[in-house]
Amino acid sequence: MRLRAFRRFWLTRQDPRAWPLDLNRSKFMETSLLFVALFSIACFTSTACLQERTDAPMTDDPFRWLEEIDGPRALAWVRAENEKTLGVLQSDPRYRHFYEQALSILRAKKRIADIPLEGGREHFWQDEKHVRGVLRRTTRESDRSQDLKWETILDVDALAAAENRNWVFEGANCLLPEGRLCLISLSDGGKDAVSIREFDRFAKTFVADGFYLPEGKQDVSWVDGDTLLVARDWGEGTLTQAGYPFVVKELKRAQPLGEAREIFRGEPTDSETQPLVLRDIEGHIHVTGAVRAISFFESEYVVFGADGPVKLNLPKKAEIVTIACGRLLVKLDEDWRPSEDNRFTAGSVISYELDEWKQDPLRAKASLVFQPGPRQALGELTATKNCLILTILENVQSKAFVYEYDQGAWSATPIPLPEHTGVSLSVAHDEADRVMFTVSSYLGPASVWHFDAESKRLEELKNTPSAFDASNHVVEQLEATSRDGTSIPYFLVRPKNARFDGAIPTLLLGYGGFQIPLLPSDLGPGGRLWLEQGNAYVVANARGGGEFGPQWHQAAQGATKQTTWDDFIAVAEDLVRRKITSPRRLGAIGGSQGGLLVGAAITQRPELFNAAIIEVPLLDMLRYTKLGAGAYWIGEYGDPAIAEQRAWIERYSPYQKLVAGKTYPGPLILTSTKDDRAHPAHGRKAAAKLAALGQPYLYYENIDGGHSAAANLMEEARQLALEYTYAWRRLCSE
Repeated sequence: MRLRAFRRFWLTRQDPRAWPLDLNRSKFMETSLLFVALFSIACFTSTACLQERTDAPMTDDPFRWLEEIDGPRALAWVRAENEKTLGVLQSDPRYRHFYEQALSILRAKKRIADIPLEGGREHFWQDEKHVRGVLRRTTRESDRSQDLKWETILDVDALAAAENRNWVFEGANCLLPEGRLCLISLSDGGKDAVSIREFDRFAKTFVADGFYLPEGKQDVSWVDGDTLLVARDWGEGTLTQAGYPFVVKELKRAQPLGEAREIFRGEPTDSETQPLVLRDIEGHIHVTGAVRAISFFESEYVVFGADGPVKLNLPKKAEIVTIACGRLLVKLDEDWRPSEDNRFTAGSVISYELDEWKQDPLRAKASLVFQPGPRQALGELTATKNCLILTILENVQSKAFVYEYDQGAWSATPIPLPEHTGVSLSVAHDEADRVMFTVSSYLGPASVWHFDAESKRLEELKNTPSAFDASNHVVEQLEATSRDGTSIPYFLVRPKNARFDGAIPTLLLGYGGFQIPLLPSDLGPGGRLWLEQGNAYVVANARGGGEFGPQWHQAAQGATKQTTWDDFIAVAEDLVRRKITSPRRLGAIGGSQGGLLVGAAITQRPELFNAAIIEVPLLDMLRYTKLGAGAYWIGEYGDPAIAEQRAWIERYSPYQKLVAGKTYPGPLILTSTKDDRAHPAHGRKAAAKLAALGQPYLYYENIDGGHSAAANLMEEARQLALEYTYAWRRLCSE
């Protein structure tokens, strides 16, 4: 089990919610982000329920009809917009070249594959022969070989053809320690809602009459080979406002769903409720229970004991993350003082002696594992047989450590991975103290490293060929001063011979939400399509993200969300002040929460930008809780149904801020019909309003793709080609 940035994390193809507003496929920005969790639907703060709520109708909105996802009129509008946009961009001579280059890089045989199954050597892989992808297996020894031998376990393309469905593989949950039986999640076209089927990964086939859960937004945990804990739609009155379950039931093998036994029920005003099954590295269960998400960032943990459910005395902003070295580990996102002589700060990791905790979870005493310094934050963690492995962010760059517990105390030893990189934990081996890391940087290709904690041996197993010639660029970490005087770090990737005359075409990426950091990463196709031509790329580490822990996030949350937009604008202004670029040559880019960020930036300071790439965004913030999974995110933005909170949202909501008399930087807006997270109406309505105002824009809506906006490598290559063709037309032409 590993630390997940937001409650759960399958990332590469993880829990689709894990990036409620995410950058989960970030191409040019393959920024190693981590996105899901749980949101308040009723109240943003503990006093929010006492505030006046209003469901007053919106002022006249002539484009509400675009909120009907599959409405005939809406889809006809989408097709017309797609035809117009493709006609403009695909007729540009650069488009075909960009598409072929992007697809070649995305399909490269030597790229690093996802490893979605714990304890095994299964990789999920897509290429020209496997458009939807194949789950395949190799031996651990062959990791060091340049001529890997693969065995196909599940061919998603063949399955989709046989069943006439557009299946997208969304991950696997295997029953440890053997790992033979797995619950495979399949999405129709990339939606967050998935169908779940039992699969025998040794026999390489779905289990006849095995567990099957029809499509829905659901969460499932193995208890044993014949028992699951399931949170899903059980019928009327079992889903929250955001469309997620709050009822957990026990389902036995061969038992109809209607006969499953209810074991826990949250509240309909919650964000959702998830089953909790806590195993150690060898697969032994130590805790069963439920996690009640009372808000996106606040949860209550309940464990099932002999005398009934017991609510744990953890702070609401806390997450049980793993078991390591015989101890239960908890991550804190708020300061906590469990007793007079015991105080922990936000961002820390604490631990309990497991047997003591199981005997009396309400009185067990916690001890400190990790406490962040002023420029630090916790990255990820995972357990091996005898150790704990942590990655720590220090000044927005990753470092890795081995933590060992002995005689009542934890000790940390650095792992000498390459510096100035982003590091993610790839896989842990349960039979030994070995771990694998994926290491990325802006100008170097991703690489995989193997570390043996017992022998302290670190070796590079493989690296991918560079997708572009990085020899003519350098990376600098600079700082801008935001409106309130706070220093905002950002990474600048620029040509070595830059003349600083304001002429460099520059793309500025931002996110700034949900405590998710933007870290150094392999730029992949973006390096070839953008940097190689002498252009620049910038990543703004705005508040609202997780670059410096919970405080960095909470400084731009709810009533202070404008701080995120201020930080991003400050970076843009700093680039102009340093004469790296100019408003004529500067474009903003962001997806999901980052799409909201770009929307806010170009409506507040349209003169600062000449291009804006807005992917799967939130834009109508006065109706976001009514669209898609929007109610899930009240904890980040506030509730527009509460008058006081509506007032602060109204001050920046991009859709409402599109007005006559301003000139906007002709944005490219990209969405997906199948995005059941950030509703496509956000992008649709913004495009329609720009058209009504006589403003230039381009709009493209992929029929499939879900919140990633691309369901396979060809769709991703097409989207990359559209984006960079647009960027070149706006920023590089004379």
